[in-house]
Amino acid sequence: MLNKSGPLHSSHLFLLQGPREEIIYLPCIYRNTGILKPDYLATVDVNPKSPTYCQVIHRLPMPNLRDELHHSGWNACSSCFDDASKKRNFLILPSLVSSRIYVVDVGTNPRAPKIYKMVEPIELYWKCGLANPHTSHCLGSGQIMISCMGDPSGNAKGGFVLLDGETFEVISNWEHQGEAAPFGYDFWYQPRHNVMISTEWGAPKALVNGFNPAHVQEGLYGSALNIWDWTTHKKLQRLDLGEEGAIPLEVRFLHEPSAAEGYVGCALNSTVFRFYKTAEGDWAAEKVISIPSKKVEGWMLPEMPGLITDILISLDDRYLYFSNWLHGDIRQYDITDRRNPRLVGQVFLGGSIVRDGPIKVLEDPENQEQPRPCIIKGKRIAGSPQMLQLSLDGRRLYTTTSLYSGWDKQFYPDMIREGSVMMQINVDTVDGGLALNEDFLVDFGKEPDGPVLAHELRYPGGDCTSDIWL
Repeated sequence: MLNKSGPLHSSHLFLLQGPREEIIYLPCIYRNTGILKPDYLATVDVNPKSPTYCQVIHRLPMPNLRDELHHSGWNACSSCFDDASKKRNFLILPSLVSSRIYVVDVGTNPRAPKIYKMVEPIELYWKCGLANPHTSHCLGSGQIMISCMGDPSGNAKGGFVLLDGETFEVISNWEHQGEAAPFGYDFWYQPRHNVMISTEWGAPKALVNGFNPAHVQEGLYGSALNIWDWTTHKKLQRLDLGEEGAIPLEVRFLHEPSAAEGYVGCALNSTVFRFYKTAEGDWAAEKVISIPSKKVEGWMLPEMPGLITDILISLDDRYLYFSNWLHGDIRQYDITDRRNPRLVGQVFLGGSIVRDGPIKVLEDPENQEQPRPCIIKGKRIAGSPQMLQLSLDGRRLYTTTSLYSGWDKQFYPDMIREGSVMMQINVDTVDGGLALNEDFLVDFGKEPDGPVLAHELRYPGGDCTSDIWL
């Protein structure tokens, strides 16, 4: 059933039966492209019956330059289901570089959002000692919580900012003074187990303009899961995943709110760890997927990792998806057996090892041929699948190719010149399987003000990466 006041869902299984997506919001970034224009929020029509299908139908420019819009969240989601006064009508849009937070009204006219409020960086600096906001989640209390990656000087600091859900004013830190994690990035909470888990990317000043492998050895990137008591806000554990789990990024609990387990994608060595609650009541983690690096020539290093950069879990908790941003593939795993994910789908959509490119694969432990270039409607895809979003029914997987402008510029300079794209993959939800929809393409290289980097994908009515059930 739906809350009459807005699209808030009582169960992940009810959301699974929700309506087909008609529009998608995407932040579009100009930073590092050489175009001095404000980032904007694009609204894309994905209704195949619409005359503007596969087109950007609205652009909402921000009032500032070089924000680096990144990930978005909601003022209210299904964690507020029992509160009839709550509506999912504002998109919370943090800026990873400028540390500014935009509150966007998507309720008045979903097809033409408008800016409602700005939270200036100085509010985060002075009130919380934090900067570089990343992930935004609404809370059952009505407040909004945003994870941060750094302090105002660009050093690593994994703390959390609380916003008032009505005024959007900065209230305070969520964590206790002096208890911020060494690094910050993503987080997910699970009230039935009184837990929140946060992940670690790296120090903002280290990663701002690209990736330097030496910075890993210098301790400027994270490798742990941080376990927090959801009620008292105390940090309980730091689960170090070791070298294999370096740079743990997106963290996903299973959607079933009683589940005491989930998965995290670890970028640097392309592994997925399952985390779980032990019989003793604390938390542990085990590696369940490992994508081997490929020996190559013509690249910056002699071995190329897959670089897992985004993961998600289908609303029925049956399938796990992730993108290998360097290799260029998206993989689908059946996770019915939670400890033993089974690969059931894979599709290559660009990447660094296309067979007619400058990089040659010398040795591949998976014995795969170098993939053909991905060409859709005559457009050769520059870049590689990165951000993912799954339709509510699980049958369509959307992906964009931009990771973060500083890293895009380093690893996919062609994408900086040509802009990113949005693609759609058809999903077999019965037996597993992925197939590119060759009739779908949104080319952000053709935007009116020049090529732009489109990043995260968000539906107006909630999805499998924004909603948490209590």
